[in-house]
Amino acid sequence: MIRIAIVLAVLCLLAVSSVAAPSLEDQVYAIARELMCPVCAGQTVAESNSQLAVQMRDEIRARLQRGESREQIIAFFVGQFGESVLAAPPRRGLGLAVWLTPVVVFLIGAAILVRFLQGARRRPSAEPRP
Repeated sequence: MIRIAIVLAVLCLLAVSSVAAPSLEDQVYAIARELMCPVCAGQTVAESNSQLAVQMRDEIRARLQRGESREQIIAFFVGQFGESVLAAPPRRGLGLAVWLTPVVVFLIGAAILVRFLQGARRRPSAEPRP
């Protein structure tokens, strides 16, 4: 009985450790999805099969193997290609406006809707009461 419990415990630990630590390829593609391919229109480095995208994935892999963080790798590519290589606009400057515009438009629309509904409730009915 104790042997079965130990075997189950070891199997659980192995399962948890394999889930907790993504493989190198998973990490490469996670970073590659955050970068746009400089030569392909509308494709990330993860999606593209261009020679440059393959080279970029190889560079990501090499940098991960050297122990660089996701932020350091992305900063390297921004230094090479500029901020246009980022799949999502940066959350500062003009990029911040891109992130905030949908929220502001939604809030303005909600405020207009609330005012319209309040006005509709206050208006007296045009129909005469018997």
